[in-house]
Amino acid sequence: MNIPRLRLANQQIVRSKFDDPAALVRWMGAVQAQDYLGGLWAVGLRTRRATEASVEAAISRREFVRTWPMRGTLHFVAADDVRWMSRLLTPRVIAATASRYRQLELDGQTFARAARVTEQALAGGQCVRRDRLYEHWTSAGIVTRDSRGLHLLGHLAQTGLICFGPRDGKQHTFTLLDEWLPAARSLAREEALGELARRYFRSHGPATVHDLAWWSGLTVTDVRTAIESVRNELDADDLDGRTYWFASGTPPRGAMNEAHLLPAWDEYTVAYRDRDAVLDPKHAKQVNAGGGVLNPVIVVRGHVVGSWRRSLGKSGATVTPSLFGRLGRDDLRAVANAADRYGRFLGLEGSVLRPRGAPTRRRPS
Repeated sequence: MNIPRLRLANQQIVRSKFDDPAALVRWMGAVQAQDYLGGLWAVGLRTRRATEASVEAAISRREFVRTWPMRGTLHFVAADDVRWMSRLLTPRVIAATASRYRQLELDGQTFARAARVTEQALAGGQCVRRDRLYEHWTSAGIVTRDSRGLHLLGHLAQTGLICFGPRDGKQHTFTLLDEWLPAARSLAREEALGELARRYFRSHGPATVHDLAWWSGLTVTDVRTAIESVRNELDADDLDGRTYWFASGTPPRGAMNEAHLLPAWDEYTVAYRDRDAVLDPKHAKQVNAGGGVLNPVIVVRGHVVGSWRRSLGKSGATVTPSLFGRLGRDDLRAVANAADRYGRFLGLEGSVLRPRGAPTRRRPS
């Protein structure tokens, strides 16, 4: 079992079968979008012929939304999935945040008052920027400093009142979930558990029970129940004493000679408790120095080989790689191709600076 090959294919990073950003998000179950622009690229690199504008257009069409469905972390979720997924996953997040709420003096009465003010401010399909929503709360005597405002936003989203709307220039907006999105199916808890396992293992497999527990925030017991409910749709393979689950069917095949520029917090790295299959532990601190930040990474032949950063000019996007070690000419050429693809996504010309340690042509003697 070649875990990197299978994950690249199942995550649609190679040979994606999707032209529609919303269909890709639905396939993935959820796409981490803590960094908004990085989240757009996470969807775009998995969608054929996508551009940043086309991904944002799908958000404006209300086909998927950005909210806090799991782990207290922002994700893109398909419009018809956000309600059942949030009902399944956010109660544990809210319970885990209770002590922080107490520290910030956020109680049930405060949440209820904030909800009433928010409903009045956003009624009628209004999409309001965060600073304006904070002004409404402040006028009602609700203090937003010391991260209270952010926790109020998260709580109101996790309890199903609000979600992100489209951007207003470079500013994010919020809107009422039930006015922004049409009514969608409601799943009983057992059905929701099974659906979550189905989505995760088909799009992220091969993965373990503990990987899904990490990604979703569910207990291991809940994950085992979820797997059992869709057991006939999954295959399993044991490797190094661990059981890996993935969707039944012919193993997908993808081009392993390609390079990929993944954004920060990409599902390929962040969605697993154990990342050793694609990231050598000796380099882990170079991409995850602490605080939960997983830097943008370069993947070659399924393995993380370095990190990267971008700089944008009027007509070009320049990628600066920081490699763990030397790469051969073919792999460097693949990184350059990945930079070109990223540039096209942004509507710019993409280029890559030669990393230190890259091979150079030998001068004739």
